[in-house]
Amino acid sequence: MARRGIRATVLAAVLTLVAGCSALPGLYGTPLPGGPDLGDRPFRVTASFTDVLDLVPQSSVKVADVPVGQVERIELAPDGRTAEVTLVVRGSVELPANAVARLRQSSVLGEKFVELGPPETAEPRGRLADGARIPVARTDRSTEVEEVLGALSLVLNGGGIGQLQQITRELNAALGGRETEIKNLLSGLDTFLGGLDRRRDEISRALDSVAELSGTLAARKDDIAGAIDDLAPGVEALAGQRRQLVRMLTALDSLAAVAVDTVRRGKDDLVADLRALEPILRRLDEAGARLPEAMEILLTFPFPDAALDAVRGDYLNLYLDYDARTAPDGGAG
Repeated sequence: MARRGIRATVLAAVLTLVAGCSALPGLYGTPLPGGPDLGDRPFRVTASFTDVLDLVPQSSVKVADVPVGQVERIELAPDGRTAEVTLVVRGSVELPANAVARLRQSSVLGEKFVELGPPETAEPRGRLADGARIPVARTDRSTEVEEVLGALSLVLNGGGIGQLQQITRELNAALGGRETEIKNLLSGLDTFLGGLDRRRDEISRALDSVAELSGTLAARKDDIAGAIDDLAPGVEALAGQRRQLVRMLTALDSLAAVAVDTVRRGKDDLVADLRALEPILRRLDEAGARLPEAMEILLTFPFPDAALDAVRGDYLNLYLDYDARTAPDGGAG
């Protein structure tokens, strides 16, 4: 009887252990003591992550390192490429509608948690409410210790550390004995950068002008394309007359040579003619206002315009002596 009692007890213990193991996934939904206070009206937010690492349900949700909620559920998104994490947050928490979510770790070997906060590169707007979604563009995760150690092992095992000696040797070979040239180069580079810094306003205005020009050209791209298409026949005609154009330019070159030679040979005569014109031009300048007055009576000589007004409607006697010896044909008259 004692043996049968022992067997029954062991069998009951095994069945209890198996039942507990089979019900293990349901333990994630069991609230743990000492969790964050969610209040009477918590709200739920879904955040999409490209990688949730080893985040598990019941993990903490914090704002400024203060627990305000917990992770309720982690599921694979319908696209099969991201993870959707459902967060339960205390109703009194105020966050902007464009809040961000980050995966953080409490310490090097500590637990993972989700940190919520306002955006750092954008202006906060609205308020985070129940049913809100935080897309992948506004989620991030911190670097894992395993990743840091893996990168360090890559560097130490045949990475950059092993090449430092060779890099140092090549630098010494390239820079050895050229200290003065390198110093002058650095000084010139410092002067060049200083000049660029002093003219940064002009450079900025030039870039703005280039951007404005680019915008204008982009707005007129149809007109420019039409003009280029219209130029095609003219370019073809010029290409067909290339030989004639070359001969014409060659002839113009010869003509220019002849013209230069002619000017050089006639330079002295041209200078003498200009000097001969100097007295005439001086006399014309001295005449000044008298020349226009003389031009006024040239066509009415010997009567000025005032004399014509004096005899209007009447006649005027004129005595004229004519010497036939001065006739243009040289006759006796």
